[in-house]
Amino acid sequence: MTLSRLFSPRTAIFLHDLFMVPLAWLGAYWLRFNLDPIPVDIWDDALLYLPGVMLLQAAIFRVFGFYRGLWRFASILDLVKIAKAVSSGTLAITVGLMLYNRFAGVPRSVIPLYAILLLMLLCAPRFLFRLRQDRRILTGTGQRALIVGAGKAGEMLARDLLRERGAAYVPVALVDDDPAKAGWEVHNIRVYGDCGRIPRLVSKLQIDVLLIAVPSANPKQMRRIVEICEATELPVLTLPSVTDILSGQVTKETLRDVSIEDLLGRSPVKLDWNAMRSHMQGKRVLVSGGGGSIGSELCQQLAQLPIAELVVFEKCEYNLYRIEMELSRLHPELAIHAILGDVADAAAVEHALVRHKPDLIFHAAAYKHVPLLETQVREAAHNNVLGTRRLAEAALAHGVDEFVLISTDKAVRPSNIMGASKRAAELLCQSLNGLGATRFITVRFGNVLGSAGSVVPLFREQIQAGGPITVTHPDVTRYFMTIPEACQLIMQAAAVGQGGEVFVLDMGDPIKIAYLAEQMIRLSGKRPGTDIGIRYVGLRPGEKLYEELFLDEERPMPTPHAKLLLARSGHHWDWQELSAMLNRLAEACNRFDDAQTLTLLKTLVPEYHNAADPIPSH
Repeated sequence: MTLSRLFSPRTAIFLHDLFMVPLAWLGAYWLRFNLDPIPVDIWDDALLYLPGVMLLQAAIFRVFGFYRGLWRFASILDLVKIAKAVSSGTLAITVGLMLYNRFAGVPRSVIPLYAILLLMLLCAPRFLFRLRQDRRILTGTGQRALIVGAGKAGEMLARDLLRERGAAYVPVALVDDDPAKAGWEVHNIRVYGDCGRIPRLVSKLQIDVLLIAVPSANPKQMRRIVEICEATELPVLTLPSVTDILSGQVTKETLRDVSIEDLLGRSPVKLDWNAMRSHMQGKRVLVSGGGGSIGSELCQQLAQLPIAELVVFEKCEYNLYRIEMELSRLHPELAIHAILGDVADAAAVEHALVRHKPDLIFHAAAYKHVPLLETQVREAAHNNVLGTRRLAEAALAHGVDEFVLISTDKAVRPSNIMGASKRAAELLCQSLNGLGATRFITVRFGNVLGSAGSVVPLFREQIQAGGPITVTHPDVTRYFMTIPEACQLIMQAAAVGQGGEVFVLDMGDPIKIAYLAEQMIRLSGKRPGTDIGIRYVGLRPGEKLYEELFLDEERPMPTPHAKLLLARSGHHWDWQELSAMLNRLAEACNRFDDAQTLTLLKTLVPEYHNAADPIPSH
């Protein structure tokens, strides 16, 4: 046993309590004889019984868990616990004396006097110490903090802040929307009521900072809490996630600024991890575009499953280097193969499949920047359509078990080149399914928060530059999902797919981009329209006011997983006909004939209408 363990605070408290037992026992005799000298024979009996009394009482202290808490957190509950321990110890001593010699030499009044004295001697030091600590806290130099949430997380956070001398934050109040908790005390800090009382409490109690300790709150609840907190114009910090509660890692160090992901993310996805582990067991997996936002997260999550090998296929040198280094550091036991290559390069694709023989391919490689691709028609078709064809046909030829295409909501009734090219990729994968052993599965979803080229990083840059934030239209809305959640659901779809399906991820409710901009400004500590402006610049080429997840002819069907929907459609291209069309598309791309490429895309995807076309009523 180390010296630090031997002389820990809990050991000191135990020795203190043990020392109080002889004081109470001998003091009870002294009181029994009205503070006069105790007869020698009775004094000798008192000393004779003392070791047994101490042993019994010490055992009772341990049974009642006296030493799990610290004196600075002494409360009414501790008083009740002490009273129970003293009563139980007194009863045990009484029974012991009765069995030993039927109370010979022990005046009957000594027993209740002992209980009263011991209760006083145990409680008084604790509560005097608690009063001293409370006085130190209330006169401390830390910022006065109001904690939002009086549940497990709030209690753990308050305890951690109270534990440290000179802490940056001093908790002085709590609020919680549970009406049953109003009037409670958590570590002697009052719960004042619901979140609606925050503005008044800030003024009344001179609060300096607001700490949100509700990691289980869904985004709608979180948005309400943050909006109330932001109205006070005080700094707002939050605990990161519900996983910290489960791991017991709720401390002041885990506090961080509220992020936009807190407001737009969703409740944790409940996954069938057993099914995914079983599906991935011992497989060689290839991820195209493995260095991109989605591809790299897929690689990270796949590396945690019992796969045999991971092949990262990526054409950006830096992205490939970065993900290979990260995977090698975190998963040194996994066989990782990094390949610098382009999915539209037939030789590179063929070489990768011959050499590594993947059982499963996740096809995440794609161009996705909508306005840019409006002027890069050939590259969009060459990469997103013909690159998908190249990889999918190679998978079929080499007997790959499963091919998962990662698509987008912009493929539904597309109004831009990017969406049309991804819809064409969906169609060719559906047409290839059933021509061999390979199962072709498509997963379609909306925007992911924080992905490269998305609106969130752009807004962050504009805020850092002092604004303004540029929004295309006040009414434009988008679906949002975090990258980890999207990747988890992609893997879930791979585990349950039988081939030929288009799975659509449940994206929740669409969010107004203007709201997103305003919230990001507020979270940065600025005021929308005052400190940082929002400028509306008009819809960009190919941009829609809102996105859809299902085509007109697709019927949303439930699956065993609540956040996976199946887009059921009876329309499929004949592969021979589609293949001939793709050959013509390849010829147009080779000639850099954008007009012909665009015409062929519209033939492949009849529902595609760009900004210059009249869009039929929906």
